[in-house]
Amino acid sequence: MKRKKEIHNSFKASDAFFDDIINNFDTKGEDFGNQDRNSLKLFQLEGKTINVKSFKIPNIVNQIAYRFFRKSKAQRSYEYANKLTELNIGTPRPIAYYEFKTLSLFKKSYYISEQVDDDLTYRELTTNFDYPDHESILRAFTRFTFNLHEKGIHFLDHSPGNTLIKKTHTGYDFFLVDLNRMEFKSLNFATRVKNFSKLTIHKSMVEVMSDEYAKCTGEDYRKIFDLMWKETEDFQAKFYRKKRLKRKLKFWKKYD
Repeated sequence: MKRKKEIHNSFKASDAFFDDIINNFDTKGEDFGNQDRNSLKLFQLEGKTINVKSFKIPNIVNQIAYRFFRKSKAQRSYEYANKLTELNIGTPRPIAYYEFKTLSLFKKSYYISEQVDDDLTYRELTTNFDYPDHESILRAFTRFTFNLHEKGIHFLDHSPGNTLIKKTHTGYDFFLVDLNRMEFKSLNFATRVKNFSKLTIHKSMVEVMSDEYAKCTGEDYRKIFDLMWKETEDFQAKFYRKKRLKRKLKFWKKYD
């Protein structure tokens, strides 16, 4: 099997260490987070905690696509993280990516970054309205998102678990994760507002984000809120439609 790798210049001296943890990923490291879709493990390197994400082998169509036509999720994650860093947007420090391919198919890939010691994710704001400084964090997050948009960053997976939040002595820092779906382009008003649609089902949170985004943009609050809430409801309807369809397909497969 053919291997491809790229290691950031800052970590070239640890080349052998990264080869070892990738080659022995199944037996080394400490499991971290949800292991359902992809596998995440932590490793220690010279006082730093290293996060390695192992992407599952894609379906046969995508094995062909990633082999010949598209960049892998690991490569995109690495390249987008470097791009975000250049733009002074928070994301775990990118270290390397690895890919394994046969002559005709794409197989495994891994993205390596430095672990961020966060205090919470956006998700906690959706489940605990008594979280200390809740509204201030939500408003700071909205300003962070506005900054993304101003810099031409369209984070397609802008969802509750994909922003890490760290409290500092001056406020809050935000770090984007799960980076493989992203666009860099000028964003129109509708696209910017729609980018909030996957974040929460709570109208009160949408009201706060709309208010803060109005302050950032100078646009009318009511115009922003009406569109943000419509996009939120549309996303939820689509999400649950898809969920119901999956349940039906599983039911028919069971009795097929």
